[in-house]
Amino acid sequence: MTEQVKPNPVGEGQEVATLGGGCFWCLEAVYKDLEGVQSVLSGYAGGHVVNPSYRQVCTGRTGHAEVTQIVFDPKVVSYEDLLRVFFSIHDPTTRDRQGNDVGPQYRSIILTHSPAQRASAEKVMREVAEAKIWPAPLVTEIEPLTVFYPAEPEHHDYYERNPYTGYCQVVVAPKVAKFRKTFSHRLKSRAA
Repeated sequence: MTEQVKPNPVGEGQEVATLGGGCFWCLEAVYKDLEGVQSVLSGYAGGHVVNPSYRQVCTGRTGHAEVTQIVFDPKVVSYEDLLRVFFSIHDPTTRDRQGNDVGPQYRSIILTHSPAQRASAEKVMREVAEAKIWPAPLVTEIEPLTVFYPAEPEHHDYYERNPYTGYCQVVVAPKVAKFRKTFSHRLKSRAA
């Protein structure tokens, strides 16, 4: 039996965002570098199976997407800016797919925690669509979050722990590099 992971704790003045845009290892690696982000936890949400395993989610039959739950300080980074990063690091125009990762578990989805988050998500989606950043219409779903299930411990900090695996080199590293280049002014300080 695998060790249970507890959900992200949220401190006073912090907010939570839950986003899915392909493999959760990619989103986790990017958001961990963004200033104002306190913590990032990979998990599953948006489906009908209670406390699913990675193996179950990978079948595409649980209804869950691989997601990251991000605890952030809105005084440092706004929810809308989190979404602008989100729309730059995955392809929100491909239904149930990110590159070679295919299935509903890889869909583009924003799971909102409040009506204000939903309004912000709709606003940023309009902004992205009007800017014609992507050559096709956005297919990102917006749904209220009902429950978040943390992924198994081996999925947390995956890129940080496994940077030289094939998947990390071919899929995760290019997304992290694109993020670091595009949002260099928003990176956490690396000073010791």
